[in-house]
Amino acid sequence: MLLKVNRKRGLILWLSFLTMLIALLVQNERVSILLVGRSILITVAILYRNLALLTGITTNDLRIRILRITTLFHIGIFIVGIGCAFLLVLNTITFSENEEKMFAMGLITCVILFAGIVSPKLPYNKHTGLRLPWTVQDEDTWNVAHRIIGYISFPVVLLYFACTWTIANFEVVTLFIMVIWIGIPGGISFAFFRKKMRGKLK
Repeated sequence: MLLKVNRKRGLILWLSFLTMLIALLVQNERVSILLVGRSILITVAILYRNLALLTGITTNDLRIRILRITTLFHIGIFIVGIGCAFLLVLNTITFSENEEKMFAMGLITCVILFAGIVSPKLPYNKHTGLRLPWTVQDEDTWNVAHRIIGYISFPVVLLYFACTWTIANFEVVTLFIMVIWIGIPGGISFAFFRKKMRGKLK
């Protein structure tokens, strides 16, 4: 069983490195998008098919259903993103600068809101969720981080909308929002983890 788990994890890791190499080395934009998209979808599909094996959660457990829903959402986002990128390269569809901004904001908003709904129910695992060095080491820290994501996601989306409509630089606004969205649960969970570890050492 352990050997099978390690093989699947190794395959997922190998495909992840392959995706990065393709993105860096393939110069033809169309070919690069197709190959990267195919590699990402295969990786996520392998993860989806082996969630119970990789997490140790039984298939009739409610938690595995949450993981599957989350993984299917990720697949959907990848398909939409890669599909639009390929159609743009082919000039099948065109976006104005404002339309491109709205599309990107829509995708990011969907990701944040979905994570806000799912995160408090997301079981402790090393494959899906806020995977930081301290959250994957301790289940209590994991739960703290993901509960906070649940609390802040909707307010973060409201802030994102407000900043997007009032600040011209969309890239800076998006970066700022992502830093807040990941930084707040990341920072609080890190403080919780350090306090817990210090308590254990005493």
